[in-house]
Amino acid sequence: MLKTLATIITDNWRWRSQIRHLARFELVKQSRGTVLSWAWLFLKPLIYIVVFWFALDIGLRSGRNMHPPFFLWLISGLIPWFFMRDMISRGSDVLRQYSYLVKKIKFPISGISTIFTLSTLVTHLGLLVFLILISYIYKIPINIYMLQVPFLIVIMIAFYNILSILLSQLSAISKDFRNIIRSLMTPLFWLSGIIFDVNTMTIQWVRDFLLFNPVTFFATAYRDAFYYKKWVWDDPRSLIVFAGIFVATLIVMLLVYKRLNKEIPDVL
Repeated sequence: MLKTLATIITDNWRWRSQIRHLARFELVKQSRGTVLSWAWLFLKPLIYIVVFWFALDIGLRSGRNMHPPFFLWLISGLIPWFFMRDMISRGSDVLRQYSYLVKKIKFPISGISTIFTLSTLVTHLGLLVFLILISYIYKIPINIYMLQVPFLIVIMIAFYNILSILLSQLSAISKDFRNIIRSLMTPLFWLSGIIFDVNTMTIQWVRDFLLFNPVTFFATAYRDAFYYKKWVWDDPRSLIVFAGIFVATLIVMLLVYKRLNKEIPDVL
């Protein structure tokens, strides 16, 4: 497995210039031919944010008597979700999307997931600027707890890039697997603590079960950093569980990569 991991790291480093170029091209492709151009990268998630805020805060009055306001609580969980959603849903289909790279150029399979990760990261960083701006508007200055956000971004990039490599290979082999991933995205959103606080749940076994959901981990960690002013290591059990999931996902990815790496071009 260590040899496979070394191969993946070496391939990404050797093809780093092409990866950066293709990640930039992916962003250009998403905004090409539109009047608003790059604004579309951020407009869609912002529309989602406004809709959820209106439904939950204005309609259901979920955020009454919250200070800081509910809007900050909501977006601090939604913004990491947008990144994770794209990495799971669209990231699981990148090999088919970039099949020409695999078949014609012999581009490393792991590098294709990195292309998508970098392009998705740009949108995420732009939304983070929006989150910091909202915090400033609500008179919450940048504080020491926000210093952990770069750490969260790094481990989130690493984990979901690994997950994308794993899922994209399985999706390339089986269209049924790809359809299963897409069908699970809506349940994953509603069951991952994006629009509710996992720590306030009274059913202990459900709360413990959600600890094994990496989406819950990052949504909660972002919310702790921006809203509750807590460190990610203040909940060591959650951090240990995520570390175990990270290692397990990496091992499974390496095993699948070693087994399918040479077969993927023929399948595509």
